Amino acid sequence: MPQYKVVELREGLVGGKMSGDKLEKVLNEHGSKGWRLKAITSVEVKGRVGPGGVEGLLVTFERD
Repeated sequence: MPQYKVVELREGLVGGKMSGDKLEKVLNEHGSKGWRLKAITSVEVKGRVGPGGVEGLLVTFERD
């Protein structure tokens, strides 16, 4: 039965712009543990304070 993992990347974590280097690091880190990329979804992530949100990515991984 497959397992799934979803990793949330926020713009704030990568210095204001979504960084390819940051995404690559996350993909390689999980790939080394047997996770395969399933999907990348762009989302607006609600902030902890106030009504605004930031752009982010949900990165979904799958493994057997």
